[in-house]
This record gives sequence, structure tokens and C-alpha cells, in this order.
Amino acid sequence: MNQEHPLRRFAASPLQGDPASGPATPVARHVLDGRVLILEDFYRLVQAERMQGIALLNAALCVEAVGFEWAAADGEAVPVAEGVLITPWFMSLVRLPAQALPHGGLVGRSFVRDFGSERFDFLGAHDPAIGYHETCALFSPMGGFATQALARETAREALALTRPVAAAPAAPPAQPVPSRRAFFLGGRA
Repeated sequence: MNQEHPLRRFAASPLQGDPASGPATPVARHVLDGRVLILEDFYRLVQAERMQGIALLNAALCVEAVGFEWAAADGEAVPVAEGVLITPWFMSLVRLPAQALPHGGLVGRSFVRDFGSERFDFLGAHDPAIGYHETCALFSPMGGFATQALARETAREALALTRPVAAAPAAPPAQPVPSRRAFFLGGRA
């Protein structure tokens, strides 16, 4: 019996328009959520099929994608989402295109990429289930994390350090407080 690969049930959502015509605009949130689900499922499968019995696995942790958002357009034909991937054996920044792309000979090559307001060295990676993507290691192995909550908090802090904070709206200028004498004299002091 020919059994289907467990991740083949997920279909990459095609982008609207022609990627060859120039940079694509950000696509719907459901596309991002679907791509992140595929990423998580792929690494759960890696853990189950390839990582069992390996000493560097932290049993307190599980695979989780944290904070994935569409990145600012950087001249790429396909929008890219950025976030952090936690696994029991590593934590990495990840750049994940909006659709599964071929590797184009870029696997294992290093690229300096903008990630939020910072620049990092990323390595090209590929698997048919998720397509081409890029990773930048933050932690490996993950033995220093006692809980998933601590790993998640660390991932969120890493993202907060890289993503520009929106400026708070300017407060209206404060009105000078009239002196007590001016108050009693109707502001004429």
C-alpha cells in the first residue's frame, strides 16, 4: 500500500498575482497561519522520526512557532514571514516565504538578512514539505531551558529586541497651571 507522507495533507496556498511581476504584497493572515502550521508539523515529524534517542533533546520542551508576522517588503518576489521556532534541540530566528519555494541551490549558503531592525547571518534550508526557508540559530542545545514557558518568553524577548517599537502617540502639550492668585483674579495676574 502506498502511504502518503503525513505533511502532504497541507497544501501551500498560492499567492495572488504573478511573483515574477515584482514584489508581492502581504497576503492574508490565514496563509501565514497555514505556513506556520506546516513548519511546526514538519519539525514535530523530525523530532518523532529522526531525533528520538538523541541526548541533546530537552524533554521539557516541544516544537512551537512564536511571533510570526509578515516582514517589511525587501524587494523579494514572495512575502516572507519572520518569527522564532522553538524545538527541543534548538531555537532559531526563521524567515519563511508565504509559499513553498524550490531551494534554487541556496541550501547551506549564508546570507546577511534584515530581520526587523537588525541584520543577522541566515542559512538557507529546504524540505519538500515546507520549501525553502532561512534560519539563524539563537540557542542549541536547549538544556538551559527548564520549561516551555521560559523558552517562549526568551523567544518573545528576542523578537522584541529586533522589531522596532511603534512610537507612542505624542501627548498634547500640557497647559500651564495658573497660579493661585491668577485663579482667584480670573487669570489676570
